[in-house]
Amino acid sequence: MEEKSYLDFQQFVKEKNFSSLRNLLVTLRPPEIADLIKDIQEPENAVIFRLLPTNIATEVFEYLDFDNQEALLNMLATEEVATLLNRMSPDDRTALLEDLPASVTTKFISLLSTSEQTIASSLLAYPENSIGRLMTPEFIAILQHWTVQTTLDHIRSIGHDSETLNVIYVVDEEGNLIDDIRIRELILALPSTQISSLMNYSFVSLSADQDQSSAIAVFKKYNRVALPVVNKHGILVGIVTIDDILAIAEEKSTDDMFRFGGTALLNEPYISVPVLAMVKKRVVWLIILFVGELFTAEALTFFEDAIGKFTMLALFIPLITSSGGNAGSQAATLIIRSFAIGELNLRDWWKVMKREVMSGVLLGAALGSLGFIRALFKGVEAGAIFAFTLGATIGISLVFVVLWGTIVGAMLPFLLRKLNFDPATSSGPTVATIVDISGIIIYFSIATFLLIHM
Repeated sequence: MEEKSYLDFQQFVKEKNFSSLRNLLVTLRPPEIADLIKDIQEPENAVIFRLLPTNIATEVFEYLDFDNQEALLNMLATEEVATLLNRMSPDDRTALLEDLPASVTTKFISLLSTSEQTIASSLLAYPENSIGRLMTPEFIAILQHWTVQTTLDHIRSIGHDSETLNVIYVVDEEGNLIDDIRIRELILALPSTQISSLMNYSFVSLSADQDQSSAIAVFKKYNRVALPVVNKHGILVGIVTIDDILAIAEEKSTDDMFRFGGTALLNEPYISVPVLAMVKKRVVWLIILFVGELFTAEALTFFEDAIGKFTMLALFIPLITSSGGNAGSQAATLIIRSFAIGELNLRDWWKVMKREVMSGVLLGAALGSLGFIRALFKGVEAGAIFAFTLGATIGISLVFVVLWGTIVGAMLPFLLRKLNFDPATSSGPTVATIVDISGIIIYFSIATFLLIHM
């Protein structure tokens, strides 16, 4: 959107110049109008929404986030809500209704026409987070004995309400999906060509009871803009389009990012979340990690004698533990992402282990060399007679701690997946805490052996 249009919009709202507002809004695209409505306070946003033609208003409403949709519904008259809900696409309407309180959902369903009530109730009957909740029944199905001409006539007659015309679905007399045909093939074929001669029976479909997140990999693998959805009997019941899958992918990516950062998911924009609510989202993980770090302090008490005799060892504790934690977080990030996009599964754990052991050794050797040089010079500066041994202690410790951190970071997601937990739960702070505790033990065990017993 041009900056001038945005400034004009703000000025018209301030002046309550509704005639100019209406003229401006019809020149903008629905996503742009939705962005403008998000920036306007209640109840002005409802006033502006009412200025839109009905068909554009419905499309704009579908681009709004849930909070803005709910706020608008609370301000619109019952007749306006009924018109809006009846005109919404079934998949977008399901996404709205499933997030509302049950009593409100029931009320809104009662505002729908009989046919739309049937559609809404059937989609909401599918399990939560299933493909059935994402799909729309607005698709075009044809029979294999039809000709291309018959098919194109059929598309012209009913295609206006279809979610997408990119793919047409071939079913048998019972409604079982038997193939899909791209519209390009129909356009290029002769009108007298039978549909059966265009079929290759190599279609890909989703199950209505399938988990939503599993569809992400299918869309990516087959590069589709829409996929058919079948029930347990193989009957075509709907389609899922790429826009819905992109929304699920974004939501899953955001959720994984929050989990990996060791905090709960924010359900509102960051700037809108109250400070106390933000604290509640973060405090639980911080307490858990705090308790974990208490074990680090306990581990240090076992090596008080070594620290007392060689106080320089304490100077390198942050270096050792942070290096191991960073290596572990790197490995965990790579593995979690590979799980998320379907590059890895449980049976790949041994391949990953071998790769990460090699990586850990090489990374540890690189950091260990730098650590050896730094500790050696530090010891020489302090006039310590054990400067070389100190350098060797730091260098060897870094090799083992970085190797261990890499293994922990890589294998923890596999363990969580095996236990049916989300691998993203193996957050960076979690890996760092585990490696802190074990890294202290590794470091001072090596130091005790090299500096005290030798």
